[in-house]
Amino acid sequence: MGKLYVVGFGPGGYAHMTAKAIEVMERADLITGYTTYVEMLKEFFPDKTYLATPMMQEVKRCRMAVEEAMKEQTVAMVSSGDSGIYGMAGIVYQVAEEMQADISIETVPGVTAASAAASVLGAPLMHDFAVISLSDLMTPLELIWKRVACAGESDLVVCLYNPKSKKRTTYVERAAEILMQYRSPETPVGVVRHAGRREEKSCITTLAEVQEVPMDMFSIVIVGNSQSYVSQGRLITPRGYRI
Repeated sequence: MGKLYVVGFGPGGYAHMTAKAIEVMERADLITGYTTYVEMLKEFFPDKTYLATPMMQEVKRCRMAVEEAMKEQTVAMVSSGDSGIYGMAGIVYQVAEEMQADISIETVPGVTAASAAASVLGAPLMHDFAVISLSDLMTPLELIWKRVACAGESDLVVCLYNPKSKKRTTYVERAAEILMQYRSPETPVGVVRHAGRREEKSCITTLAEVQEVPMDMFSIVIVGNSQSYVSQGRLITPRGYRI
């Protein structure tokens, strides 16, 4: 029986990959994934065989991976971050079921972008938090704003994925406006671009000024709750311990 691993390899650097992810990719007959992610991995696994597809071809990519596993090969379908958090795990299971594929599938977790960005900023995710993608390619925009509002009303730390693209230039500003209905404009906000990669950059700003920070699809925005604060350049959300 063929084996298909759905692998989260973390932010991209070798140091953030789990031992399990490295083991799976080293013994895979084939590594497949989004073109950008495959190019990242070639540096660390140069002798492997790769299949890649560009953005917006996720279903095609999954079918390719399932078909290769059905040839009794060991295939690693890769995602940056965690394969089960905005990754490929869900669609792989759906496609394999639709294809009635007689293969074994295993999900390999990885360091997700929220964790990687939080470690750069300090300790912003020490209490309850929500992760919300601002991409409306597959989620209605009205539902995204509802989720942002609910997170704001609940005083959750809010981690925003996909905050800005060439077409979506004002979504972060709108999210900030919604959150300021429930918390102070001075609420600290951390922005990390390329967390855990060579190009990593970060800054800490406020909810009122976050729209002034350059960002793109490689950025993560973490908005503190009512108790979050900045100390010595670190964004910290107290858990409630008595010190």
